[in-house]
Formats: sequence, C-alpha cells, structure tokens
Amino acid sequence: MSFDTTVLTMFPDAFPGPLGVSLIGTAWREHGLWTLETLDIRGFSTDKRGFLDDTPAGGGPGQVMRADVIASALDSVDRRGRPLLYMSARGRPLSQARVREWAAGPGLIVLCGRFEGVDQRVLDARGFEEVSVGDAVLAGGEAAALVTIEACVRLVPGVLGQAESLSEESFEDGLLEHPQYTRPRTFEGQDIPEVLLSGNHAEIRKWRQAKREETTRERRPDLWARRTANQQAKGD
Repeated sequence: MSFDTTVLTMFPDAFPGPLGVSLIGTAWREHGLWTLETLDIRGFSTDKRGFLDDTPAGGGPGQVMRADVIASALDSVDRRGRPLLYMSARGRPLSQARVREWAAGPGLIVLCGRFEGVDQRVLDARGFEEVSVGDAVLAGGEAAALVTIEACVRLVPGVLGQAESLSEESFEDGLLEHPQYTRPRTFEGQDIPEVLLSGNHAEIRKWRQAKREETTRERRPDLWARRTANQQAKGD
C-alpha cells in the first residue's frame, strides 16, 4: 500500500518541487511507494471570475478564503481515512513524533492557505489539524506542505533504502544529530576527529552520543530540558 498525498492549493505548479528529485522522486515516479495529487481550489469557486476569498468579518486588512469553496474542494476528494492538515503559523509545531505517526498511515490531505487565512468554520467542520513548520510567517502554505510531506515520505519503507540510517537522526530520540565528516582527512587546517578514524566502533558510538548531547544542550535547550525531565520521570 502506498502513502497517498493530496494537496489543496491555489498554486498546483508549486508541486512536486523538491519532492520530485533524488530518492524521494524515484520512489514516487518509478516505484509507486507514495503518490502526489494536487487539486486547484480555484476550480471550486462559484464566482465566474474564480474568486474564492472575501473580506474578513469584523473588518481588517486582506482577504479570507471562503469556507464553502474549501469545503467543496475537500468534499470532492476520497479521504480514505487520511488526516486533514492545514498549514498555519498558529498551528501546533511539526514534530518528528507526529511525522512518524502520519508516515505509518495511508497518507495525508494538506490544505494550503493564502491571504489572511481560511474561514475557521470549515476547519472546525471538517476536522482539520493546524500545523506549523516554524515560528515564521510564509506567503502561503505550499512551502510548509512540501516540508511536511517530505518529512513523512522519507520514512515510508523503501523510500530511502537504508532504514538503519534513520535511527540516529535529529529528533528520533529527542537529541540532535552528531556532526558528520568525510574525505579529505584535512580541510583548511581542520582534521577529522581521530576517534572516527580509529576503527574502534564502541568508542565511535560513545563519541557520537556525547556530541549529540552536547549539540542538543547548546542549540536546543528546550529539547534537552524535555529529555532530562522524561529521564527523571522514568527513574522515579
């Protein structure tokens, strides 16, 4: 069974973008391990000019995407038990744990907003989950949708080919990934750490784990605090 994705967007040409290249693109086009469908929301407008937005209730700048148009677009799609995601700066942060859950399922249906956003009523009525890819505001949801889909698709069995390579990646166990090195042995006066050239796999694992912990403490104290709290809770 493939991982099937459907994207509701005003700009279908934004896809597949990076989803169409490298191993992920090959897994889609040649092996059918996942699928990508785009649906142009503008095709469901009842306005002869194709408008799908209107002024915000209560006043204010910009436009809001209409609930009835979004509902018509979504209701034309066979959901097949797939979660509904709305890419939104106010959504819950995208996490690796959530990605793993979605990747184990039948796929995703992703709504890309524009303008000031989408009428809340259709989000509530259809059960959309609002998801944010970071603390920044984008012009639309397309780039965020690409990030979310790629994060899921790469976990689909067979897409990357080496499942063991995923085990030490950032966020898989609450830590960031360790630094990586390759040839040449010396680059602009900097050497590859000797332990990585020692052939002592136990020491290499120990060094990598220490670097993962060090990097997480320095760059993501929030992750480190959460990990520490979880470890303390397990110890109690």
